[in-house]
Amino acid sequence: MSAEPLIPNRLDDENSALVILDQTLLPNEVVYRALHTNEEICHAIKTLQVRGAPAIGVAAGYGAYLGAKAAPETDFDGFYAHFSAVRDALAASRPTAVNLFWALRRMDEKVLSMKTCPVADIKAALKEEALAIHREDIAQNRAISEYGLSLLKPGDGILTHCNAGPIATSEYGTALGPILLGQEQGYGFKVFADETRPLLQGARLTAFELHRAGVDVTLICDNMASMVMKNGWVQACLVGCDRVAANGDTANKIGTSGVAILAKHYGIPFYVLGPTTTVDLNCPTGADIPIEQRDPEEIRSLWYEKPMAPPCKTFNPAFDVTDHELIAGIITEKGIARPPYTESLRKLFE
Repeated sequence: MSAEPLIPNRLDDENSALVILDQTLLPNEVVYRALHTNEEICHAIKTLQVRGAPAIGVAAGYGAYLGAKAAPETDFDGFYAHFSAVRDALAASRPTAVNLFWALRRMDEKVLSMKTCPVADIKAALKEEALAIHREDIAQNRAISEYGLSLLKPGDGILTHCNAGPIATSEYGTALGPILLGQEQGYGFKVFADETRPLLQGARLTAFELHRAGVDVTLICDNMASMVMKNGWVQACLVGCDRVAANGDTANKIGTSGVAILAKHYGIPFYVLGPTTTVDLNCPTGADIPIEQRDPEEIRSLWYEKPMAPPCKTFNPAFDVTDHELIAGIITEKGIARPPYTESLRKLFE
């Protein structure tokens, strides 16, 4: 089974809109939404209509441009006050994915570099910057996919957690990129996709994307990962990331650290894939990464006709942190970083 690729973000400049694929409706409905206001874009990021660290970064770039485009034609100070409000609202939409802040910082730096220019010129430059962020993400994903594929063999069994495919990025994806590139080249991978509780990104999104691409994919519950590893069905684990600390600790969807611990036990290499924009050298360790806490109803009632639990306390972090000692390699568009990560990650930026 194969189908046309889905596009998570695109700019409709003529109608002053960011068009997103609403990922909350997948896999049953493929719906694109045109977002015209900064409030709508922030809501889409917060509610996971658009999700995945790279895709959030792209959406933030377009959102910053569209917010600036709507600013009145005033002097620079008035324009920058308007732009700053747009930027700060987008920055508050989600706390963990560093790509969001990277894209907003890049847009802000573009504005400040042109403070002596007419506001109309600044707006035009912001459009080009947002488009450049998107183009660069596409190129980065291809490079990540090629580096990742170099670590795999035809017929390998691969386990992945959450979703880091094309709809979370721009084409190919990060963690799914080597799988999809391998599919094109006849590698014949067998993929085990964790359902990824409580938001089911593995079931709703990863299994959906891989199945559409014709990949041999088997959906498993999160607590089945140990069994498929023990059975010898998994030769590598590939996951995405929302932030990588300077020491190699990595934040990704809740449950990732458990997969890494299991992989270590069974002697299976555990790889993290993401663009260098997810690497935060100003964040010393995973303990310094802010972890988003989400609505308790995602656990109690979201996927059920009636609540499946009493109104007791819940603990619902969106992410956990995988210790760098469990990671065999961090795969970026600039190459594969290996331990010690305090050295290899920094070299990527030299």
